[in-house]
Amino acid sequence: MVGLGSMIGAGVFAAFAPAARAAGSGLLIGLALAAAVAYCNATSSARLAARHPQSGGTYVYGRERLGPFWGYLAGWAFVVGKTASCAAMAMTVGAYVWPEYTRATGVGAVALLTLLNLRGVQKAAWLTRAIVAVTLLVLAMVVVACLTSADAERLEPFPDAGWYGILQSAGLLFFAFAGYARIATLGEEVRDPARTIPRAIPAALGIALVVYAAVAFAALLAVGADALAATTAPLDAAVRATDWSAAAPVVRIGAAVAALGSLLALILGVSRTTLAMARDGHLPRTLAAVDPGRQVPHHAEIAVGALIVLLIAVADLRGAIGFSSFGVLVYYAIANASAMRLRSDENPPPRVLPVLGLAGCVLLAATLPWRSAAWGAAVLLLGVVVWFVRARFRPRPADAA
Repeated sequence: MVGLGSMIGAGVFAAFAPAARAAGSGLLIGLALAAAVAYCNATSSARLAARHPQSGGTYVYGRERLGPFWGYLAGWAFVVGKTASCAAMAMTVGAYVWPEYTRATGVGAVALLTLLNLRGVQKAAWLTRAIVAVTLLVLAMVVVACLTSADAERLEPFPDAGWYGILQSAGLLFFAFAGYARIATLGEEVRDPARTIPRAIPAALGIALVVYAAVAFAALLAVGADALAATTAPLDAAVRATDWSAAAPVVRIGAAVAALGSLLALILGVSRTTLAMARDGHLPRTLAAVDPGRQVPHHAEIAVGALIVLLIAVADLRGAIGFSSFGVLVYYAIANASAMRLRSDENPPPRVLPVLGLAGCVLLAATLPWRSAAWGAAVLLLGVVVWFVRARFRPRPADAA
């Protein structure tokens, strides 16, 4: 449920539009490619989580298996990518709730959830289940509406997007699969993590893939790729084109609920990773401050909220999705490289999976829209510069003595 709650959210309501722009109906092939890379990543993450059941995900795996720099880089990529995810989810709320004021609505959503987080409000397990249930019901309605529409178009059996467009759509659709990382970060919070986490990750991923494939196929059948590419609210557009157009407000409400639920969880996750990196000295120490009354990292919460608002101001939804995918793909590339260092007595995954996962992450990151890839690479390089500057000026043990 945690994995589904993280995956089945804003992604399924927003990512099909930029994917359709990149590949047309070839986005179905891109979806399969994104799922294949995600499966490799999931397997690597699950085996690593079984060996390192503490919280932190690839931030821990990279540090333990590859060295401190790679752990830091994974943490940096996670914070960068997931902050962009937050911006994309906030803009998804705006696109469905108040499309004329998408950015302003997104900023309002971020401000509201940040204030709730500062008061110590967190997304409880029962709320996760409720949000997943509502989202799945809305998506089921979308599929039924599209498949029963009298105006359904035929899919192009041989899309002419080309492999570059299909790979780009796969990188954009990877945005919707990234939630299973949340499972791997719960190593200290579940019973028998060595058994539970390796089962939960592929199960959640498989269910999400079936849901995404059904929704994508139905939406393409109802309105075609061009109509999906021309909007920031593709499922709303798909339902409006069917005999169920009166149900469009239900889709908008479902999208808002799913995106707000995912946004709340992500802001919590990013702020906690920021807190951990600040405690380790990788980010400014002031971000490690914790409110003594409510026990929340209030400085990190405020900083993350401010960064999300900045991204909403300067990026569109497609750019935010691409930027997020770049950071998350780098994060999983390090996870796959870490899994390749597992010894034979540590239950490593089949060797081919982390190799394919690493290669797939690099390929999808490289074929994302060039602005997203360029900005992602620039911010990643900034993180590398920060690491080496800190290393250069960090006091040596003899100097500290």
